[in-house]
Amino acid sequence: MPPSLCTGAMTKADRINFEKTMLAAFDLLKADPDYGGTVYSLTPNEDWKEVTGEDANPNLMTAETYQGLVDSHVMFKDMDADPYLKSAGISGDWPCGRGCYQSADGGFIIWIGEEDQLRIMCMGKGFLLNSIFDRLRVALEKVESIEGIKFATSSKYGFVTSCPSNLGTGMRASVHLKIPNLTADGTDTKAVAAAKPLGLSVRGTGGEHTPIGADGTVDISPSNRLFITEAEIVTKLYNGVKLLLEKEAEAAPAAGEAAPAEAAPAEAAPTEAA
Repeated sequence: MPPSLCTGAMTKADRINFEKTMLAAFDLLKADPDYGGTVYSLTPNEDWKEVTGEDANPNLMTAETYQGLVDSHVMFKDMDADPYLKSAGISGDWPCGRGCYQSADGGFIIWIGEEDQLRIMCMGKGFLLNSIFDRLRVALEKVESIEGIKFATSSKYGFVTSCPSNLGTGMRASVHLKIPNLTADGTDTKAVAAAKPLGLSVRGTGGEHTPIGADGTVDISPSNRLFITEAEIVTKLYNGVKLLLEKEAEAAPAAGEAAPAEAAPAEAAPTEAA
C-alpha cells in the first residue's frame, strides 16, 4: 500500500474509503458457496455519508451486535482504549473504517482497520493443516483480485506490517492442542521443553500471557515470521503437533496410576492467519 495508507497515518477518509473498497472483495466471498457470510461495520452513518456521499452505511451494526461479536472473539475490542495503539495513531478516528467479514460457517474472518488494514483468519477443527491453508489461499486470491487492494511488500523483508514481529510472511499458523498428560502439573513446562527445539512457541488459549486451558489445551505456533516461508511455517507446525502427541502418549499414567482430572484424547483445532 502507498505510504499515505500506513495504518497510523491514515485520515478518516482514508479509513472509510478503504472499507468501501473492501466491499467488492466481500461480495466475491459472499457469492462463493464455500464462504458466504456477512459484513459488519462500525462506521457511523454520518461519517459514512460525509466521505462516500451515500445516505447510510449498509453494513452498520448495533452496539449490541458489536459486543456479541467481541464476546465470541469474532470482532476486536475498542482499539481507542489501548494507550499504545492510540499513541501510534493506529486507533485514530475510531470507530470509522472498522469492521469485519465472517463466513457463513464462522470459520473464515477478515478484520478491517485493526493494527493492520486487514487481518485475515481461517480456522477449522482437525489435523489436516493443508485444507485450512488452501481455504485461506483461495480467499486471499479473491481479495487481491480487487482493484485498489495491494499488500505492502519489501523485496528484503517480505510483507510490511504495523507490528515488526510479523514482518516476513505476515502469517501466524497455530494449533490448539489438548495435552492433559503433559500439563497435569498445571503448567506448560513440559510442552515448552518439547516444542522449543523445533522453533515453536507455546501459549495459553487466549494468546500471549494467558493461561493454558483447564483441560490441558495449549496453543502452539512457529516462533519465526521473518526469513521463513509459508510452507516452512506449516511444516514446523505439523512436526510440532506430531512430536507433542508422541510426548503426550509417553506421559500417560502407567496402569494403576491416577490419571489427570478430566483427561481426554488429544485434539487439535488449527488456525491460520495472514
